Amino acid sequence: MAPTFAESAAFLQLELAALRREIHREPEIGLDLPKTQARVLAALDGLGLEVSLGQKLSSVTAVLRGGRPGPAVLLRADMDALPVQETSGLPFASQIPGAMHACGHDLHVAGLVGAARLLAERREEIAGSVVFMFQPGEEGQGGAQQMIDEGVLDAAGERVVAAYALHVASALLPAGWVAGRPGPIMAACDKLRVTLRGRGGHGSSPHAALDPVPAACEAVLALQSMVTRRFDAFDPVVLTVGTFHAGSVENVIPETATFAATIRSFSVEARARVFEESLRVVRGIGEAHGLTVEAEIEPGYPVTVNDPAEAAFTARTVARTLGEGRYVEMPHPVAGSEDFGVLGALVPSAYVMLGACPADADPFTAPYNHAPEAAFDDGVLADGAALLAALAFDRLAQEQG
Repeated sequence: MAPTFAESAAFLQLELAALRREIHREPEIGLDLPKTQARVLAALDGLGLEVSLGQKLSSVTAVLRGGRPGPAVLLRADMDALPVQETSGLPFASQIPGAMHACGHDLHVAGLVGAARLLAERREEIAGSVVFMFQPGEEGQGGAQQMIDEGVLDAAGERVVAAYALHVASALLPAGWVAGRPGPIMAACDKLRVTLRGRGGHGSSPHAALDPVPAACEAVLALQSMVTRRFDAFDPVVLTVGTFHAGSVENVIPETATFAATIRSFSVEARARVFEESLRVVRGIGEAHGLTVEAEIEPGYPVTVNDPAEAAFTARTVARTLGEGRYVEMPHPVAGSEDFGVLGALVPSAYVMLGACPADADPFTAPYNHAPEAAFDDGVLADGAALLAALAFDRLAQEQG
């Protein structure tokens, strides 16, 4: 009897951990990741994959052709790091000042390499093709959309029928547990930028000026009321003003006041409406004060939505591959954002979280992803590789009826 994916993955654990630590030592940020790309190519060498590189970004797309005909599915791993100075104290900590794999993308890369190796070993049993998507620029640069524009969804010669990804978590989940849910799983993330322009003057004579500061303060507070009074509590919006700038000295009324906010939403409908409502609020307040208003929304990542059927399939696959009791359904989405959502808008997809909290840490108090002291247990790499491989293999088998 052939070994299971989990059994085979166990033999890859040490090799995958070594790859992860190499990547962790030399993190790269953004869309240009030449060292990471080279490591991925070296790790995939000899597997008999059809490999292509990105034109405008250092992506890697690899296609595995199965031994039997069938459709194609996609597995994705993001590769980029964050502009964070690492303070974890790990022996393989970042050697690049101001850069760190604080979000665990180094584990994603190693896990997807492991899945490629597991599937290549069973190539003749695979009914279709698997597209491995190694993506730069998830942390705000929109790398997924650029890879879509360059044809990753059709890399096997036809549009993939499903896409899957996992994300490790340094806290909240015990190591090896998998969490997911049908429907929205991560929020959309957009920016609101506002400038209120009046007329400067001396602080002793506000009547002779047109002060934008009180109006800007009023607008900030009104936006907070808007999200609690204009939106359903069960389809919420989170709006946080992160910057506010006005003036340079205490006794001078400035000509302008500016602020910017991040907006999180969990449905297509709420996202469209908060764009409209937030602009209406700030423009109305500015105009009521006789000010000129410059306000714009800078769209970011969309809501990441798990197709209900694919989410249910993923839950079953976790149980079959890793064991009963390893999957938990999340009660609500995460307010962070992810550009995997742009794939989910085009093909049925599922995205899950994989616990990677170190054994000596409490998941409820451990530093979370993006923290400079965040640490991830790379002992979960075999589980991640096995799960990704099983998702692709079983989904293609399902297409055969």
